Amino acid sequence: MSRQRSMEVIASSEYVTIGELVRLTNVRYSTLKFYTEEGMLPFEQAEENLTRRYKREQSVLQIQRIKELRQEGKSIPEIKAMLNNGSRQ
Repeated sequence: MSRQRSMEVIASSEYVTIGELVRLTNVRYSTLKFYTEEGMLPFEQAEENLTRRYKREQSVLQIQRIKELRQEGKSIPEIKAMLNNGSRQ
């Protein structure tokens, strides 16, 4: 099992793992995995070990946007459409 990186290291990294996103956003792992599988949370595949890596800054902002839309009562299909269209409404 690998050692966890410190929050200081995570906060300054360009790329983070899904577990590190959980720590940054306080969103459950299963929720972030769902967002990833639904295409709502983009990632890159690291070739050396096939680990999904997320751009930290972009991903945190995307998760915040999804949370805001969920609080407004939007459904997952509505949110996906808004994210795909780049809509702010």
